[in-house]
Amino acid sequence: MTNIPILLDRLCYRYPSMLVDAITEQEPGRRIVAVKNVTVNEEFFQGHFPGTPLMPGVLMLESLSQVAAILLLEREGRPPDARVYLRGVNDAKFRRQVVPGDRLRLEITLGRRRALLARAQAVAYVGDQIVAEAELLLGLVSDRTEIDPTALVDPRAVVGPGTRIGPHAIVGPHVRIGAGCRIGASSVIEGWTEIGDETEIYPFASIGQVPQDLKFRGEETQLLIGRRNIFREFVTIHRGT
Repeated sequence: MTNIPILLDRLCYRYPSMLVDAITEQEPGRRIVAVKNVTVNEEFFQGHFPGTPLMPGVLMLESLSQVAAILLLEREGRPPDARVYLRGVNDAKFRRQVVPGDRLRLEITLGRRRALLARAQAVAYVGDQIVAEAELLLGLVSDRTEIDPTALVDPRAVVGPGTRIGPHAIVGPHVRIGAGCRIGASSVIEGWTEIGDETEIYPFASIGQVPQDLKFRGEETQLLIGRRNIFREFVTIHRGT
């Protein structure tokens, strides 16, 4: 069974929300069909447009890109721990408006491909009517990031390529970790913390926790750590210090 949220985490620079509800058909490495139920409570309808909710064309392309990423990530011969980039959109056409209550059927067929590059024909339907279509150009890259299964990494955190996060480490939602870092076992990184590339944090270190200053009332304070630093065991760095 396809695990949609896990696969979509491998799609770089995607829209924050999943725009795929279910996979209905799949020929691995060749073709996939998915659905997206368009509901009135979608956040983008609040501004597009007040009183006349329409699904933006760019988000229809985003839905198709997410489905195409799932197809690519489940094909044989992909790079290990691959991530998908949308490299280009060709000949995009929008045939009719999509409104709350519509059910998008998203069909992707892979075309010409190389080891790290693929073209996909993408078509979105409502019923039997085509509402959008385009050719998608997608790139694949190998991601050497390693996160231990016991680590608690908030899905909103940003973790750079090649970074390794050890067992039982905790990484909060506002944390940004650069490339090639080493985060030790049972370390904690919280708060609005940004860590530069190639930084090593030893086990049991604590960074970005609430300061001990009694005047602190929970306000946002940013902690920036440059690249190539080393933080030893049991070090504690509070916000704003």
